[in-house]
Amino acid sequence: MPSIHAARWISNVEDECNELYWFNVLSKDNVEFENKVVKFNEWHRRKVAPIKGEYTLSKKSPELYDLIRPILEITENQYLHQIISQIKPDIIHVFEMQTCFYPIIKTLKSFTEIKIIYSCWGSDLFYYQNFHVHLLKIKKALKLVDLLHVDNTRDKLIASKLGYDGVTAVIPGGGGYKIGAYLKFKKPISQRSIILIKGYEHDFGRALNVLKAIKDIHVPDGLKVVVFGAHAKTTTFINENKLNIETYGRHDLNHVELLELMGKAYIYIGNSISDGMPNTLIESMIMGAFPIQSNPGGSTEDLVIHHCNGCLLNNPLDIKDISNQISFALNEKHIVQKAFKHNELLINSKYNFELINKQINDLYNT
Repeated sequence: MPSIHAARWISNVEDECNELYWFNVLSKDNVEFENKVVKFNEWHRRKVAPIKGEYTLSKKSPELYDLIRPILEITENQYLHQIISQIKPDIIHVFEMQTCFYPIIKTLKSFTEIKIIYSCWGSDLFYYQNFHVHLLKIKKALKLVDLLHVDNTRDKLIASKLGYDGVTAVIPGGGGYKIGAYLKFKKPISQRSIILIKGYEHDFGRALNVLKAIKDIHVPDGLKVVVFGAHAKTTTFINENKLNIETYGRHDLNHVELLELMGKAYIYIGNSISDGMPNTLIESMIMGAFPIQSNPGGSTEDLVIHHCNGCLLNNPLDIKDISNQISFALNEKHIVQKAFKHNELLINSKYNFELINKQINDLYNT
C-alpha cells in the first residue's frame, strides 16, 4: 500500500543489484521512492458499468460479492497475474496482511516457484487472529510464505502457533534511521518542556484514556502538554473539556517536524489496544524522550524495560495505571536521566541505518 513505512523499507534495497517493482494493491494514491522503482499504479478499471445495489451487496454479503467481482472489474488477483507473467519476479514481498495479502492469495497459489516474503505489520496477526473469518485467511496466507519478517518477538510466536514453520527475520518494519541527521533537534533533558501524546483514537488507538489520566495530574511549571496525530474524537474531547493542550491533527506535521517535536519532549506517551513495535516509539527514543507505551501481547517489552528505560502500560484501558506511570516519569527524574543515556546507546545499537540496511539486503540475498 502507499505507506511511508513501506517506502522507507524499499529505499534500503540495493537497486544496482536488483530490479524493483511496486504493485500498489490500493491502485490510487502514490508514493515516492528514493531508489529506482517501476510502479504499477492506478491500475483499477471497471469491466462493466456500476450496477444498482452492487455496493449494498458488497457490504451485506461480501463473500458473494467477491465471487462476482472479477466479472465486474479488474481485481488485484487478475492484475498481479499479469504483472508476474510480464516480469517473472524471483521474489514477491508482501507488506501487511489484511489489505495487501488477502486480495492476492489466489494468484500467489498459482506461482509456487516464486519465493514469498511477508512483512507482518502492527495488528496483522495479534488482533485479527481473534476473528474466525480472518483466522482462516491468515492461515492460508502463511502457508504461502517462505520468509516471515516481523518487528517483535510476539508476532514470531503467534505465526508459529498458527502453523508457520519457515524462516523468520526480526527487523524494524520501517527500516533503520540515519540518527546523526536528527541530532540537531535533540535537546538535553534540562531543556525539555513537553509531554507529548500520540492522539490516535480509532479501532486501536486509545488517546482519550491518556487525556483522561493526565487531566487530573498537576503538570509541573515549565512543561506543556502537546498532542500530535489527533483524530477528531481526540480534538473534540480536548475542546469540550477546555484542556490547555496544544494540538496537531493527523496531517499537520511532516516527519521531520514530528521528530523535532520529539526532540523537545520530556515524556512521550503512546497507547493502543493493538500494535507491533510502534515506529513512533522508536522515533521518540531516538530523539531522547522518556517513553510510556502500551504493551499489547508483550510486543513493546522487546525494547522497553519497565521503570528502567521507560514505562509499560499493560492495560491500555486502565486510566489509573496510565496516571501512575505519568506521575512516575514526572517524579523519578533520576530514572529519566539514566534512561536518556541508556536509550541513546540502545537505539544506536539496534536501529541505525547502516546496520538495518545490511540486514534488509541480506534478507533478499539469502
